[in-house]
Amino acid sequence: MSKPQRLHPAAIIFNFIRILREGIYAIILGFITFRGVSFMYFILALAVILILLITISILTWYRFTYRIVEDELRIEYGIFVKKKRFISKNRIQSIDLTAGVIHRIFKLVKVEIETAGSGSGAEGSLKAVTLAEGERVRSKLKKTGLEQEEMDMEVEIPPQPSFTVSFKRLFLAGSTSGSVGIILAFFFFGFSQLEQFIPESYYKNTLAWIIGSSITLIIGLGIIVLVLLWLFGIAGTMIKYGNFTITKNDNELFITRGLLEKKQSTIPLSRIQAVGIQESMIRQPLGYVTVFAEVAGGVANKGDDFSTVLFPMMKKAEVNAFLGEILPEYAVQQDEMTALPGRAQKYYVIRALLPLLLPLAAVLYFIPRFFWIPVILMILSWVIGNLRFRAGGYHIADDCLIVRYRTFNKITMIMYHKRIQAFERMQHLMHRKEDLATVKLSIIGVSGSGKHYTLKELAVADADQLADWCSYRD
Repeated sequence: MSKPQRLHPAAIIFNFIRILREGIYAIILGFITFRGVSFMYFILALAVILILLITISILTWYRFTYRIVEDELRIEYGIFVKKKRFISKNRIQSIDLTAGVIHRIFKLVKVEIETAGSGSGAEGSLKAVTLAEGERVRSKLKKTGLEQEEMDMEVEIPPQPSFTVSFKRLFLAGSTSGSVGIILAFFFFGFSQLEQFIPESYYKNTLAWIIGSSITLIIGLGIIVLVLLWLFGIAGTMIKYGNFTITKNDNELFITRGLLEKKQSTIPLSRIQAVGIQESMIRQPLGYVTVFAEVAGGVANKGDDFSTVLFPMMKKAEVNAFLGEILPEYAVQQDEMTALPGRAQKYYVIRALLPLLLPLAAVLYFIPRFFWIPVILMILSWVIGNLRFRAGGYHIADDCLIVRYRTFNKITMIMYHKRIQAFERMQHLMHRKEDLATVKLSIIGVSGSGKHYTLKELAVADADQLADWCSYRD
């Protein structure tokens, strides 16, 4: 692979889509501004822009070449200014293969190469190569000389631990994902913008018909909308995590997922900083959790909330057995948790209620007949405050620390002493009077940024124990 090679010609399509996506807002703004006034000029200008974009896409593909020389990937690109990027094998953290819808039509993959300093994007990306070529690039850049010799000798490799999510659990994950609220927000935003794209008379007549309809019809339409959005949430989860498989291979975890966009990710075990177990409000009563990992370095816009999902849906009782196969050092008992002291409860309840006091006062003053809405919200906030208090706690097991807390979802984090980068102990006046303290622990997250975990209103003795444990060095 020492000779410069070009990407598959389908990369022209991906270049065009990327450029078009970056300029789509300007095109929509031009459409809204010039519709009805000089609209023909807008169409002509749009045609010229499209021809220009196609030309740029072709030139970008033609000028992009890559090759592997010794232990280095060399990429050359640029239409007017030729740029060169050299990526040493020793710097590579992971190499992911992704196949979107268009990739799968042409039987291609996208190769993304990440290093410790990748930042918000991959260090190197080959947008469209054949699957065989992608596997060959990954093999050349990942294997050491000894490993390559073993492959050439066809040494028999023992079976590796592997787990796959079932269709039933994937459906349940989509049903309880909580994504309905996000989709609902997008739905109402889209509905509010419809007036810009349809005749004003149709929009007003439809809105007047909905307002003038019976309560029963409005409730029925609302239920239909919610059911449709719930189904969209299920479909989104199944598309994202369909065919999910995680396999441990020597010092790496290999994850494959996706129905429309098939993604293959490699996670070196040395980059895992902590393992988390998430129990959502809906899934917790059913006994299901999501297992994820905080991985240092990599791309900042990858993963769920910047965390890597190790398994999207499993029974809580199965977590230790799963970790025992995939990450045995994190398969620790979580039963003996040191809870928060009872005097800390009021702080959690007050923090949950405070944001609603002003809205409650405004409703009582301006529209008192709707006073029940903020009252219900305050009752729910009181419940959430108590749940947060009950969830808080920690446990020290030799050189491993387990931290448990809740925002809306209950999170249990398992981290090792050597992974903790910083520890902070805080007290304000009320804390000092009641022998309470707040602690914050930090680990390395994506792009080298910090990931922080806070336990509020611990007993001072417990905070001091954590401080002593964190300050200990071998």
